[in-house]
Amino acid sequence: MKHYVTLLVIALVLASCGEYNKVLKSSDYNYKFAYAKQAFEQKRYMQAATLLEDVVPVFRGTDRAEEALYLLGLSYYENKDYMTSGTYFKNYYQHYPRGQYAELARYYAGYGYYLDSPESQLDQTETLKAIEELQAFLDYFPKSDKVAIAQSAIFELQDKLVLKELENAQLYYNLGNYMGNNYESAVITAKNAIKEYPYSKYKEQLEMLVLKSRYREATESVDEKKQERFRTVIDEYYAFINDYPNSDFRKEADGIFKVADKFVNRK
Repeated sequence: MKHYVTLLVIALVLASCGEYNKVLKSSDYNYKFAYAKQAFEQKRYMQAATLLEDVVPVFRGTDRAEEALYLLGLSYYENKDYMTSGTYFKNYYQHYPRGQYAELARYYAGYGYYLDSPESQLDQTETLKAIEELQAFLDYFPKSDKVAIAQSAIFELQDKLVLKELENAQLYYNLGNYMGNNYESAVITAKNAIKEYPYSKYKEQLEMLVLKSRYREATESVDEKKQERFRTVIDEYYAFINDYPNSDFRKEADGIFKVADKFVNRK
């Protein structure tokens, strides 16, 4: 019985492939479109996309053009080719800004880029593109039932950008005074990230890194600069504990303050 079922499945697959090849060679574009929709429903997304690539240019200017273009983008999206799907979704909403599928095209364009966004250590071009597309979706369709999903995705993407800046700032901190004052670069990088994304979940870590960088900068300074720089450490300490009085870093921050205060107020 098992053997029979296996043979039946193989026969159905071969028959399906044979029909698909027949459709692929056909010059009847209505037939191709109908088969593409059937293939999509059966989750044969690349078959659908391949047929729709032929159909879309021919249907341009007809009453089927809008649906064909949207379905082409969705076929690539479901096949997890988010770069290509984004191109077709963007093409759709640029040509049909008030079209039947404009809301979904904008949403899937942005969400596809979100799904394609790389780890924080890598280039974040796709992350920025995802934020731009999702924000545009929110601007155009503020009452969509997908607003909460889009907003959550944007916050996650922004945190990924902040994490990249935190990692860059940490790298500067680790370099210390190697070939220049990298502590200052760490401070600038961290503070720029805080300014641009003030509600990030990494804000506390960034502020602590600023305090640590100022402290290391002061302790490793020449004598004539230490007084001024330790005063800056104290300012950063108070700014930090004001924002995070119960921080997990409080003990470390207090230790830094004691050293800085002792130096500034020594007699």
